[in-house]
Amino acid sequence: MRMYDLIEKKKLGNTLSQEEIDWMIAGYTDGTIPDYQMSAFLMAVCFQGMNTQEITAMTLAMAHSGEMADLSAIHGVKVDKHSTGGVGDKTTLIAAPMVAACGVPMAKMSGRGLGFTGGTVDKLESIPGYRTALPREEFFRIVNEIGISLIGQSGELAVADKKIYALRDVTATVDSLPLIASSIMSKKIAAGADAILLDVKTGSGAFMKTQQDATALAKTMVDIGEQAGRKTVALITNMDVPLGDTAGNAIEVQEAIHTLMGKGPQDLTELCVHLAGNMLFLAGKGKIEECLELAQKSITEGTAYQKFYQMVERQGGDVSYLEDPSKFPTAPEYAVLAQEDGFIVSMQTEEIGAVAAMLGAGREKKEDTIDPAAGIRFLKKTGDSVCKGEPIAILYTHCPHVVQDASERYQTAVTLSQQKQAPIPLILARVTADNISTTTMEERKL
Repeated sequence: MRMYDLIEKKKLGNTLSQEEIDWMIAGYTDGTIPDYQMSAFLMAVCFQGMNTQEITAMTLAMAHSGEMADLSAIHGVKVDKHSTGGVGDKTTLIAAPMVAACGVPMAKMSGRGLGFTGGTVDKLESIPGYRTALPREEFFRIVNEIGISLIGQSGELAVADKKIYALRDVTATVDSLPLIASSIMSKKIAAGADAILLDVKTGSGAFMKTQQDATALAKTMVDIGEQAGRKTVALITNMDVPLGDTAGNAIEVQEAIHTLMGKGPQDLTELCVHLAGNMLFLAGKGKIEECLELAQKSITEGTAYQKFYQMVERQGGDVSYLEDPSKFPTAPEYAVLAQEDGFIVSMQTEEIGAVAAMLGAGREKKEDTIDPAAGIRFLKKTGDSVCKGEPIAILYTHCPHVVQDASERYQTAVTLSQQKQAPIPLILARVTADNISTTTMEERKL
């Protein structure tokens, strides 16, 4: 086999066999296929696409290019969750303890952030003492004993995906649906869960800007998961508005704790109930409505907060920060003021995420250091009325020299009108192997 021939085959729009894809991924992983040839292949995929069989073969080849996590030592059905990102997305910190409180083990490996704010691991490390790196035996023991552990991803999972993702990042091939889907699902399959829930964002703060594109990605990933023997469901959720009331790291952990205590913002609470409920459904805990009720009860009865507390305590975190979330540090604060009277009719969420990164809450490069005390508190969001001179957000940063530019950029990202617009649904669709439903979940009132 020659890589030249596979590039030519895909350039002409032909279908690669599983054997050809396996050979290519193995060769690129061990270095016998050079970057320039893989770059050419990735660009051919961008123009010609791949069918479901090809995407599944590529996903499985990348999943098996490194360690395959074996979670068989953990009792029960293991369900994993993946979000395609966004601003203020701290749902793992809330939904995972909710699921564990309902008797489904949560053995979750999460990543660090690159871009707007930190990832789940960065957020958890805002809790003093919390250990995100654990020996495998301790990880399994904690999950079996208390039902939950959240740790950092192993560097040895889906090795080929790490190499290919780095190449895509510098060759303008990031935005290819087959490459996005295979990248996400290779990591999820390698992580060893029995079932997978996908939170696919759409809107101004998401990678997929339209619901149509988000649904296509979700359906592709659900099909991959099912073909790989993993029961898979996806939710299409709105990222035209930041999620919750905060974006940052310590400030998002603080908000997650308040939400687990039943005092969180309505949109964040609602989404976490639906995420946790669908994970319980995938674990066989009942019909979807029954599972949503179980998830909600874990908040109202305080059992989800108890699970989070137990996990933090077992992993060395200072639980006094959970008992008194005001202990989390915040940087000096600066108000962003409304420039006129009116109603907020839209928020360019991607721009607002860029503001959070300017303040120190995110990374541009993997080596960058995150300031856990930096971030944004949203005082007004889409649909709210504002008066000229009224604070619409609070910026937290230790970099006063960026405040003026950050404030102006935030103001530009918020559009005001004299007429209030109808609210946008938070959950737009639910995608399963057999069905795409656009009305099932938003109708349920918490």
